[in-house]
Amino acid sequence: MADQYAHSGEDKRPTETPAIRWEEPPEGPVLVLLDQTRLPAEEVELVCTDAPALVEAIRSLAVRGAPLLGIAGAYGVALAAVRGFDVDEAAAALAGARPTAVNLAVGVRRALGAYRAALAEGGDGRRAAEAALAAARALHREDAEASARMAGHGLALLDELLPAGGHRVLTHCNTGALVSGGEGTAFAVALAAHRAGRLRRLWVDETRPLLQGARLTAYEAARSGMAYTLLTDNAAGSLFAAGEVDAVLIGADRIAADGSVANKVGSYPLAVLARYHHVPFIVVAPVTTVDPDTPDGAAIEVEQRAGHEVTEITAPQASVGAGGGIAVAPLGTQAYNPAFDVTPPELVTAIVTEEGVVSPVTSEALAELCARARR
Repeated sequence: MADQYAHSGEDKRPTETPAIRWEEPPEGPVLVLLDQTRLPAEEVELVCTDAPALVEAIRSLAVRGAPLLGIAGAYGVALAAVRGFDVDEAAAALAGARPTAVNLAVGVRRALGAYRAALAEGGDGRRAAEAALAAARALHREDAEASARMAGHGLALLDELLPAGGHRVLTHCNTGALVSGGEGTAFAVALAAHRAGRLRRLWVDETRPLLQGARLTAYEAARSGMAYTLLTDNAAGSLFAAGEVDAVLIGADRIAADGSVANKVGSYPLAVLARYHHVPFIVVAPVTTVDPDTPDGAAIEVEQRAGHEVTEITAPQASVGAGGGIAVAPLGTQAYNPAFDVTPPELVTAIVTEEGVVSPVTSEALAELCARARR
């Protein structure tokens, strides 16, 4: 079994290069992103000087993950304002860059609202731009704080559900510091368990077709000294059957009002497996991921991505084939490639947020949580 065991020594932050940061060099403000498409081979940064560059970074998954997309969207509005571009145009382009992740639009609206409020109060363009940037920075800071609170709530829930300790946790996609202003969502819970000496094993789904688990979660787990093992997505069933999974921890890109959870494609099969094998299936996400305007899972728009992500294998620094990868299917093969799937609330054991835990997952409980967060 290919394996990675925990090593001794002080834990490091999963990545020493921030996933996103605002800088103000002499030539003008910029938004600097860690290019996640190049990981784990190398840490390369992208410098965005305008909203179109950021939109392309979002669409190409150079920057990704629901909470981080919200932060990026807010900074993108601020960037347009500070540099004197059309702020409304930039906001519209950013909000529509990826349709499923609700946090992106939330971040855009927050910075845009601050910008417009400053103008309405009689401020000039400079003051309005400062207000947009302040809103983005506040969102960045709040997400880091929410990450820490989610980790605490999630670890307490694991300990309640699995009092024997020695947690063996399966996760999907990437939910660590690479998607957050802090240490992440679901990964942050596993990291808290590791630091408390209660994580026996982190099972890392490869996460086809773009391998965010293999490239990014394994990268963060290794840098954090966690005991982890990588598996192909279709090996998860045999892992459950062998009794090797105590809990599933995933993030979310949108949670509908009824508790339906949109997350990286492959999450729903894990929920079905977890239910059959009587294993807790836990979603960890900030309250901003809950969308009360989306009534149920059927109303969630699921992003469909390019077929070459399935018909080709893309590796960092590779430049072969139309999509930058090596062909693994006959020329002209059509591919079904949804970026997300939707898990119904009855398959979700609990939703962990910075405001607390919802279990069982019902529309009433979610509405109460959101109301509490607004207060």
